[in-house]
Amino acid sequence: MELSNRTLGDWLEHWATITPDKEYLVYSDRNLRFTWKEFNKRVDDMAKGLLSIGVKRGTHIGIWATNVPDWLTFLFAGAKIGAVLVTVNTNYKQSELEFLVKDSDIHTLCITEGVFDGSYIDMVYTMLPELKESQRGYLRSERFPELHNVVYIGQEKYRGMYNTAEILLLGSNVGDQDLKDVKQQVNCHDVVNMQYTSGTTGFPKGVMLTHYNIANNGYFTGEGMGFTAEDKLCCCVPLFHCFGVTLATMNVLTHGCTQVMVEKFDPLVVLASVHKERCTALYGVPTMFIAEMNHPMFDMFDLTSLRTGIMAGSLCPIEVMRAVTEKMHITYITSVYGLTESSPGMTHSVLEDSFEDRCTTVGREYPFTEVKIMDPETKEECPVGTQGEVCCRGYLAMKGYYKNPKATAEVIDKDGWLHSGDLGIKDENGYYRITGRIKDMIIRGGENIYPREIEEFLYHLEGVRDVQVAAVPSGKYGEEVGAFIIQKDGVNLTEDIVKDFCRGKIARHKIPKYIFFVSEFPMTGSGKIQKFKLRELSLQLLAEQGIEPV
Repeated sequence: MELSNRTLGDWLEHWATITPDKEYLVYSDRNLRFTWKEFNKRVDDMAKGLLSIGVKRGTHIGIWATNVPDWLTFLFAGAKIGAVLVTVNTNYKQSELEFLVKDSDIHTLCITEGVFDGSYIDMVYTMLPELKESQRGYLRSERFPELHNVVYIGQEKYRGMYNTAEILLLGSNVGDQDLKDVKQQVNCHDVVNMQYTSGTTGFPKGVMLTHYNIANNGYFTGEGMGFTAEDKLCCCVPLFHCFGVTLATMNVLTHGCTQVMVEKFDPLVVLASVHKERCTALYGVPTMFIAEMNHPMFDMFDLTSLRTGIMAGSLCPIEVMRAVTEKMHITYITSVYGLTESSPGMTHSVLEDSFEDRCTTVGREYPFTEVKIMDPETKEECPVGTQGEVCCRGYLAMKGYYKNPKATAEVIDKDGWLHSGDLGIKDENGYYRITGRIKDMIIRGGENIYPREIEEFLYHLEGVRDVQVAAVPSGKYGEEVGAFIIQKDGVNLTEDIVKDFCRGKIARHKIPKYIFFVSEFPMTGSGKIQKFKLRELSLQLLAEQGIEPV
């Protein structure tokens, strides 16, 4: 194993030459299939189209779309000409969109119609009222001076916007040699992708990631699961997030296998795609696997082709990992720990690890990666078994936050260590366990309480489908423990049942004072649970019950 200097374009052209007729991209629900050669041709055509509308090396292209078929076309087309693909969270609303477009200096924004609760078309026209009066390619906005083009991903026509067909047609006027000349300028250390941290705290920041960062991280992710060109990975996690664009797409890209896409997460489409395509790997956050296993039609699908996958994106309950192994035949379910700023994988449990280690830890550090548990106060390395902040150093560390050297310096120290803000422990065998967020810690009357510990305990209560623990403000203790529980269908838990289950089994101060039964958790678009919103929700729910927190 060694680090590769190939760009994303180099990798794509490698497989288009070596295995031209092998399937690369599949949308099983509509039987849409691209071989490596076909996809590479479409990417080149799109790259020429982008050149024709003024995109060049270093230009920022925004993409605001679910996992539509041309999402990856725009990623690779931009990569081949040295442009930077800026991913926009599909759940963003007006103010969030405008913040990102302005902050990231987007030149060309590519959009779809939108999602069920918001029209991207309407929001873009609200942001750019002059677009309806502009000739395509001649947009001039006072508020967004860098933005020159809007591209609709699809065949429909909207005033002031190009559509996909028009971009491809314009590209036919660009010569092959022109494209080749531009490609040769691209370097693996160029920024290729900018992802905005999901904003669980403060304003989102643009994380600058290079070809070198994400291609290598994807490669080592696949190596840890024994990937070969024969594998088929079902990707139902969003591409705008590092889970989709790196752990899935870059893994497939560097191993020459097949990516079976799901446009927008739907447990039924996932199950059907795995069944029909005989997928060998499946990714998801815990809530996705829970939704798949609880689907009423689950037993109709043959999932025996599955052998491995990744459960990540938030802390993974042990009970869910066991169930996925037993019910979904994912014998080698693994977990990756990391963050957008680390491209994202920092540690990974791999095939060779024992079932117990894969269920209870996030594995060991990636190749060519240093990981250290650091005392948040002294910045010294913690002894084995002692909790501290998880930090890493190596090829995977981001280039920095876009236009924000101050924020960059706050997370990457003078010695090059990237500080995660997460708490963890390293055991005597070199395995890491994530114990929570520094900010998630509940401090009740001076006692430090880690939500993860209580969540793992409550998963053993019959009838609990999913659970999150968060702080509830308290005048007496500063913070109290609140448990937010999603029940299994047909179950009727009560506060007393939950508290009785805890008594005598966990310390009294860890027993949740407040129990809330909810139907869903507040989440970011990438599936991360927003704990700070649970805190807000607790006050709302208590007020509805006429209870004053003490």
